[in-house]
Amino acid sequence: MSTEIRPFKIDIVQAELDDLNERLDLIRWPQQLPGEGWSRGVPTASLRELAGYWRNEYDWRRHEARLNEFPQFMTEIDGQDIHFLHIRSADPAALPLILTHGWPNSFVEFAELIDRLTDPRNGQTFHVVVPSVPGFGFSAPPRGTGWTATRVARIWAELMGRLGYERYGTQGGDFGAYVAPEVAKVAPDHVVGVYVIAGLGFPTEKDLPEMTEEEQAAFALLMEQDWVNGVDHHALLRTAPQTFAYGWNDSPLAALAWMTQKFHEFNASGRPLEQAIDRDLFLTNVSLYWFTGTFGTSAWPYYDSSGFGWPEGQTVAPTGVYSGPPGIRRFAERHNTIIHWPTDNPAGHHFIAMDQPDHFAADIRTFFAKLR
Repeated sequence: MSTEIRPFKIDIVQAELDDLNERLDLIRWPQQLPGEGWSRGVPTASLRELAGYWRNEYDWRRHEARLNEFPQFMTEIDGQDIHFLHIRSADPAALPLILTHGWPNSFVEFAELIDRLTDPRNGQTFHVVVPSVPGFGFSAPPRGTGWTATRVARIWAELMGRLGYERYGTQGGDFGAYVAPEVAKVAPDHVVGVYVIAGLGFPTEKDLPEMTEEEQAAFALLMEQDWVNGVDHHALLRTAPQTFAYGWNDSPLAALAWMTQKFHEFNASGRPLEQAIDRDLFLTNVSLYWFTGTFGTSAWPYYDSSGFGWPEGQTVAPTGVYSGPPGIRRFAERHNTIIHWPTDNPAGHHFIAMDQPDHFAADIRTFFAKLR
């Protein structure tokens, strides 16, 4: 197996951009179905406006150049080509930190966070490593079934060792909240702390008898949220990802509608999506999926699962979270050594690094400062 680390640069050929624009020009729009707001899915008027912006105003080349400001590399691990960003702090003593993105996101999730973690003017800094999960973006898709968060974690541990890091932290949200604790389990002598956005200690029906009335009321409210009751992507991607991938790979409108649906449902900020996440940042993520053809290949965490379960965590290294609620700390402490459980961090979108990068970066520093 080669251990070579190769420089990488994003360079989408112009023919791909031209093809996208031609497809956007030839959209066959459906009628708006009866119903208020989002009751039938993404409203036609909203998507028309967004698709028009993508076609006529969004500038991929500008954002491609912005992403290429981050040093990027490829290396082969476990038979997979793994794409990653590696941004070193000016402080040689900075703690290495590996960030794991979620679904349906990509390394773009951290585009606004990286400078805030590496710039010494912001306080404690980190050497930041941002790999693309296999099947997402520029990382090769898994060649078979049976992949798990643990297998990804082993790749991450090998990557950090290959970069020369003996002591490092891990962070993750969404799917990353499953991977980040697993890195500590597979590399217990190297991981100093695990930081996740949320998800630990989330109650289930079987926990109800142990919950206070206030906790039960909060649980009932949780179960009413859009991100719990929206389109069941877990079931959809577990059952027939190939079927839906035809539409997502062939039609930019289908791809845009799907991404808009999920980012809307994942929006717990109380603000419209375009206010929670910069429109260009959102479209950069959509464009990355489109150009790399990874709508289907990124579904493997779902079709390789048997059902949904909240992340459990680990006890190998100390754990911190960005937001404890709606998790319950005593439930999280069944499987984690919790040392950081804030309840007052600013709420926001499920992908908080895109919505609240300043607060998120500050809280990451707060957690890892406790481990010095």
